[in-house]
Amino acid sequence: MLSLTKFGIFTIVACLLFSANSVYGHGLGIDTISSINIQGKEISISVEMPMYFENDQEQITITATEDKTKENAKNITFLIGLFHNDEMIFRNYFFTEDGILPIKITPTQEEVTIHGEQDSLLGAWHGTDSNPIEITGALFDSGGLYNFEIEVRTIDEPTNIIENSGIYNADLSIIETNSYIQKDAENQDVEFRLKSYFDTISNFEYDSEAKQVTFEMSFDWSEKQMSHVSVVHEEIHFPKDFAEFLPPSYSGYVNGIELFKSSVSIDDYTEDNERIVHFILLQDHLRYLKNEMKKLDEPLPDNIVFTLSTSEKIGFPLEAYTKSEDFKVNLSWDPLETEPGISTNFIFTIRDGRTNEPLRNSDYTFIIIQNGKEIHRAFGIAQIGGEFEKFTFAEDQTGPMIIKFENIRNTGQETEFGMVVVPEFGTIALLILTTSIIGVIFVTRQNSFRFSI
Repeated sequence: MLSLTKFGIFTIVACLLFSANSVYGHGLGIDTISSINIQGKEISISVEMPMYFENDQEQITITATEDKTKENAKNITFLIGLFHNDEMIFRNYFFTEDGILPIKITPTQEEVTIHGEQDSLLGAWHGTDSNPIEITGALFDSGGLYNFEIEVRTIDEPTNIIENSGIYNADLSIIETNSYIQKDAENQDVEFRLKSYFDTISNFEYDSEAKQVTFEMSFDWSEKQMSHVSVVHEEIHFPKDFAEFLPPSYSGYVNGIELFKSSVSIDDYTEDNERIVHFILLQDHLRYLKNEMKKLDEPLPDNIVFTLSTSEKIGFPLEAYTKSEDFKVNLSWDPLETEPGISTNFIFTIRDGRTNEPLRNSDYTFIIIQNGKEIHRAFGIAQIGGEFEKFTFAEDQTGPMIIKFENIRNTGQETEFGMVVVPEFGTIALLILTTSIIGVIFVTRQNSFRFSI
């Protein structure tokens, strides 16, 4: 049996606007075709499958539900075609008495074969407890978008055959992860990884001179397809020590059109040694992009070209969540031109991680760590949720620093921000490493400063 490539697990972190459990739609683990009229009845059909195939056997589940009663439809026969990369994998009839159609999938290197029992009317496959429907063969062995083309051929009674009920489509994705070795400005190899939750990626490139990443993905901009696209989600992974591509923030573009700031999110929390930048394109964003492209008076493209460029705009406050996401800490400092010998105010607010409300009377432990050793520890209570701590770095306190908040509200929960103070060519270079923003600021001893990469 062929051992499938193990695609990355779908992980949505605190910085994003949705969770895996609450989003259903095109390109995700469930797609629902709503309000289909079949002989005067409104029904909805949901297709659910894993977003990565890592076991020897997985399951696809197709469910038909009556909209009015919210109960499963009875004696449904589906004509189901499965397509990937514009190629048909199979097209067959399947019957379910109770409206729920489970199909076991066992990937192998052999020809695609359906196992189970067939009825005598349409030759529809149906399963029993002892002999469930199983499909074996070379299927779901690569990532990208899979299209289920579904027709309803019977309902209510097994012999109630329906002609021309319409063809409906559900689209689901298998997560695809690929690695790309690119050259930095010093001609050294840098490994990027790209995780696609929608469709297959092509033409990945990092331009060290422009400091930007580009890649492409096929996309159908027609309203028929876009009407059930809830989100397009792409992740770019690269090392946290890749300094030339670690700015305070990024600008994202699709087909040359700048995205809203909410469409590009930085995650330095999920992986210890990697920064992850998320492209999140919701349906409204996609429609906005389509309208902007129409203004160019050119034919709509058949793809999305993503561009991620460095931006030198630092945004305070920085923010970091505790691992449980119960608490969020906002952090700023003053003066911005931080350097040894000058007192620095670290200004922070402790917030509810879900409502974003400041939490009054929040006790905390504020710690600064250099080279694994504490150089400062203070205890306090943020009476109105916000507070500040003062600290003056000594001349020998350079290099990597961690700003840590421990035992927030006496719960044992913690979060941290990183800071690297590096004297270089008569300046102080601060590399800000947080769960949401990374940047490099060069600060002169004359108190003037410039942003750099």
